[in-house]
Amino acid sequence: MSAPVIVDPPELPPQRTAVYPGSFDPITNGHVEIVERALQIFDRVIVGVGRHATKPGYFTVEERLALISASIAHLPRARVDHFEGLVVRFCAARGACAIVRGLRAHGDFEPEFQMALANRDLAPNIETVFFVPRPAQQFVSSSLIREIAHHGGEFERYVPRPVAEAMHRRQARQA
Repeated sequence: MSAPVIVDPPELPPQRTAVYPGSFDPITNGHVEIVERALQIFDRVIVGVGRHATKPGYFTVEERLALISASIAHLPRARVDHFEGLVVRFCAARGACAIVRGLRAHGDFEPEFQMALANRDLAPNIETVFFVPRPAQQFVSSSLIREIAHHGGEFERYVPRPVAEAMHRRQARQA
């Protein structure tokens, strides 16, 4: 009887991971749309919540992490994490090959373009990929959501349900 032949399993292609960095204070439906669309191209998307040393934020980083996690729970290949410092260092530490960014309007282009060029200079192996949201989401920003909520406006249609519920709880505590 001959010895069994051991065959190595075929190599799996490497996971293509992208990081979608931002403050996400709060995450909007437009942000979630960008994650969903990025998952059509990448195997994994990490929503990276930047910790800003001087800006406390509407929600704490911990609250944002929980709200984002609940808002992307339907996307098993997406997850959330936080970082401090340079996005490209966070990407490198997570094995990401790309940075995902959204472009809503003409005013977004110049600062995003400058940041993409700086990131390319700092980490030439990490690409920046831009997504343009649906027209209905192009005017929506986290700061606009906070402003609408502050003045008692109807903001719910612009954010995922967990965010709307958290914002209502916050408003009730402040009332």
